[in-house]
Amino acid sequence: MKVRFAPSPTGYLHIGNARTALITWLFARANKAEFLLRIDDTDQERSKTEYELAIEDGLIWMGMDWDEKARQRDRLDIYETKIEQLKKDGRLYACYESADELALKRKSQLSRGLPPIYDRESLNLTEEQIVKYEAEGRQPHWRFKLEHAPIEWNDLVRGDVKFEGADLSDPVLIREDGSPLYHLCSVIDDIEYGITHVIRGEDHVSNTACHIQMFEALGAKPPEFAHLPLLSDKEGGKLSKRLGSLSIKDVRDEDELEPMAVVSLLARLGTSDPIEVFTDMKDVIAGFDISKFSRGTPKFDTEELLRLNSKILHETPFEDVQVRLSNMGLGDLDEDFWKAVRPNLERLRDVSEWWNVAKGPVTPVIEEPEFIKDALELLPPAPWDENTWMGWTNAVKEKTGRKGKQLFMPLRQALTGMDHGPELDKLLLLIGPEKAKERLMSYKEAA
Repeated sequence: MKVRFAPSPTGYLHIGNARTALITWLFARANKAEFLLRIDDTDQERSKTEYELAIEDGLIWMGMDWDEKARQRDRLDIYETKIEQLKKDGRLYACYESADELALKRKSQLSRGLPPIYDRESLNLTEEQIVKYEAEGRQPHWRFKLEHAPIEWNDLVRGDVKFEGADLSDPVLIREDGSPLYHLCSVIDDIEYGITHVIRGEDHVSNTACHIQMFEALGAKPPEFAHLPLLSDKEGGKLSKRLGSLSIKDVRDEDELEPMAVVSLLARLGTSDPIEVFTDMKDVIAGFDISKFSRGTPKFDTEELLRLNSKILHETPFEDVQVRLSNMGLGDLDEDFWKAVRPNLERLRDVSEWWNVAKGPVTPVIEEPEFIKDALELLPPAPWDENTWMGWTNAVKEKTGRKGKQLFMPLRQALTGMDHGPELDKLLLLIGPEKAKERLMSYKEAA
């Protein structure tokens, strides 16, 4: 078995394409198959090396590798040979209509309630007409002649699929400048590389019907196909741009999410399995089954992605983030600090906020100066340990008669300047006696 992921390097890897890549990769690894990364760069005007490198970086960041890599721009001679074969066999034919003429034909067909299917007028051109067109400087584009017969396959996601060849328009495979389009190059590569299964979005279903006839025209058996429903937002509409641009590059670099949060969500979206946190790709592979994907539209919820990200950070050991923290300028942050604040992290960058709360200057919030004065007088002397917070608050409770939120919230606000955060028994030790006393002393300014 062999599968491929075939992105075009005309932009950054989008979350939807990343999902297709991940599902294809999981299918390969779960079935002990080969995974080919094929860069579909026949559009040389729009394809850029920076996008190709970004696609590779995104796949690696998500934990994917590949067994083989190919670029279509390196295979133009092979395409030309196959093109000549199809021309000789009468399956590719030259068409001389301009873009405006084709648009007028489609408009006329639609106005008459007819489907916009190419009328094959070019098949009836005389030699005289062809000479006239070429004398005018027209360069032909080339269409694939579909057989008007049923096209059927059993889709691994959609089940039985059937098209009638007569209901499809002969697809353009070669541009006026002689460059081949995606469809033909993709089919040729799938044959040449021995691809057995093609996993892609449902927007390619009608393309697949045409591709099947191209496989057959080239004397090859078509691979098996799986067409995945496209992602929507949580309301069922188009994906929101609220979380960056939803490119993997921005999810990684700007939103600073953990790769396994993205993997955990994308691997289960659209399946019958619940969304849950994975921290090891081996576990994702072990639970993968292409038959679990349904035809229903999967809803991509950015809030769910952030929840998964939080859960992963809450379970992440210090040694797994130590280098990243050092790169953030937090080389002095130790394991005790990490364990104290990680339950309050949504993204790793949030740790900087709690580092500043513990170590940097803060503006205490003191609304009840007399209460804070009493708490300051009862603040235990150093050294402190894990029992200091309980001993201190019990003493404050006994003197003031306060308990619950009325006891703890004013202390939190005075010590951190915030009304939320890590457990104060741990945070107090991170702040230390000197800073705690200094912040509580601010009651004088508030009085």
